Amino acid sequence: MKKTVLTAVVAALALFAGQTFAANAACEAKAVDKNGKPLAGAAKTSFMKKCEKEAGGAAAAAGSAACEAKAVSKDGKPLAGAAKTASIKKCMADEKAAAKK
Repeated sequence: MKKTVLTAVVAALALFAGQTFAANAACEAKAVDKNGKPLAGAAKTSFMKKCEKEAGGAAAAAGSAACEAKAVSKDGKPLAGAAKTASIKKCMADEKAAAKK
């Protein structure tokens, strides 16, 4: 039981780290002012925090929507509660691993 919980926590952290890295790269490219010059200092920090928060939320929402549809029991009934959460996390981790290949 403890090993399963630990595995789920590690998978969730790995997924979060991967999304953060992807969001960081995309946001870094967008961090320019209205004149096209790269942002610096506090303006860049503020922009990066906002951008990464929005990008992470959008990526998680898109991934979980597809995985939520797959969260069904062997009987074909929709999962609920902790079982649904675990299924969605596993699905998202599997999709992330497949994307890296």
